[in-house]
Amino acid sequence: MCSIMGYCGPVFDLEAFQAGFQRTVSRGPDDSRIVDTGKGLLGFHRLSIMGLTSAGMQPFALDGSFVVCNGEIYGFEKLKKRLEEKYTFASDSDCELLLPLYREYGVEMFRMLDAEFACILYDGERQEYIAARDPIGIRPLYYGYDSQGVILFASEPQNLLGLAAGEILPFPPGHYYKDGRFICYRDMTQVERICRDDLETVCRNIREKLIAGVEKRLVADAKVGFLLSGGLDSSLVCAIAARRSKTPIRTFAIGMSGDAIDLKYAREVAEYIGSRHTEVIITREDVISNLERVIHLLGTYDITTIRASVGMYLVCKAIHEQTDIRVLLTGEISDELFGYKYTDYAPSAQAFQEESEKRVRELHMYDVLRADRCISVNSLEARVPFGDLEFVRYVMSVDPERKRNRYGKGKYLLRHAFEEGGWLPQDILWREKAAFSDAVGHSLVDDLKEYAEQCYTDDDFQKLRQKYVHARPFTKESLLYREIFEKYYPGQSGMVLDFWMPNREWEGCDVDDPSARVLANYGQSGV
Repeated sequence: MCSIMGYCGPVFDLEAFQAGFQRTVSRGPDDSRIVDTGKGLLGFHRLSIMGLTSAGMQPFALDGSFVVCNGEIYGFEKLKKRLEEKYTFASDSDCELLLPLYREYGVEMFRMLDAEFACILYDGERQEYIAARDPIGIRPLYYGYDSQGVILFASEPQNLLGLAAGEILPFPPGHYYKDGRFICYRDMTQVERICRDDLETVCRNIREKLIAGVEKRLVADAKVGFLLSGGLDSSLVCAIAARRSKTPIRTFAIGMSGDAIDLKYAREVAEYIGSRHTEVIITREDVISNLERVIHLLGTYDITTIRASVGMYLVCKAIHEQTDIRVLLTGEISDELFGYKYTDYAPSAQAFQEESEKRVRELHMYDVLRADRCISVNSLEARVPFGDLEFVRYVMSVDPERKRNRYGKGKYLLRHAFEEGGWLPQDILWREKAAFSDAVGHSLVDDLKEYAEQCYTDDDFQKLRQKYVHARPFTKESLLYREIFEKYYPGQSGMVLDFWMPNREWEGCDVDDPSARVLANYGQSGV
């Protein structure tokens, strides 16, 4: 990951800008630079992944225009070759082509990118700023306005604290900002034509597109590793990567010392695919002592996100401290496409599709945010194969009646797609879904709940929760998280839409805890 920041006006406080920008130096510890565009400031903290020489340092400049980008542009070599007829490139960085691309195509270029990115561009000729974010929102970007009405952009909300005069909000995925407006250039939830192919054709396409999504994310000048929970999604990513790599891949799993559900499954997968596998064991003390740190780096009060982030943060911390890996592939975004445990209760195909659309639109505030912060704060880069734009586009278009759980097993299409070919052990391929926070160990969630109970009496809970109008806490655990959140991001709860919970309108889903453990169909998930 890298960190970017922009102050998009001529009136600025350089020291305040520097102080805000410095808060995310861990995203890009290799080098830092701030440039004065003449009409504002652009800042860049670099984590070297592609084009490791100093020539790849940003901001890039071209005839008075500048750009900073936190991103990976897949297949950039083809675009670069086309542009080399008119432009000279000084580095091997994928992001160096953005200014020439903008010169040729303007804001239409964003539709051309197969990328995970967030960028801020200063057009020197028009003396205006443009910003954009990838269609899933895998790379973070936030914005706010100072007391003079000047817009600011930054990779994380903490960069803008003290600079933005009001609300700090997430930059909408799939949009670009120009002339004071946010304009949608690609909406991944909009399906032009429903795909009604037969089952085998659908599954073959799913397999081929996921393999392609993994393959392109293996390309890096820095070392690559893999988070392996032992669940279906991360196991498939690792299995594909293992077949496409000339040497054994490195995999990492985490679990509680007493009751880690996933460790044994991750170990089984690692042995099957022949990876160099590392286990990280954590305790109750690790969970509680890191809770406030995790909420601060996340910038959220959401229960699901925080629970899952504790384990993810600690395994990434171990990777950062004990290895020279700089890139991590993860299994996020599969659930939003193929279904959760609770979407088994979807009353119709249309309801399933609408829920999937909602979750994809909101991903950047929840699971994608978790992956970004837990990985980037440890000076690593996250890559998400299930978020591949072509893969997401295709799965979203598949007839939702096929994606519903009418097979007696959730995510049937994804499982069946890899049933032949020996990709994974059969017991892993058909294993019941377990949420990451539960699978690290049921005791992790239990310990957090118990800790929250110790922090508040019943009277304290009822009194303190009334302070909050938006996303009012509804358990002592959610109150604890909100109180810590407000300590670091006072009055900024609007950065998160609400709590990530099952759809309460569906029968069987009106629950007060986001864990699948409270659902009647949890079954063998916790075994």
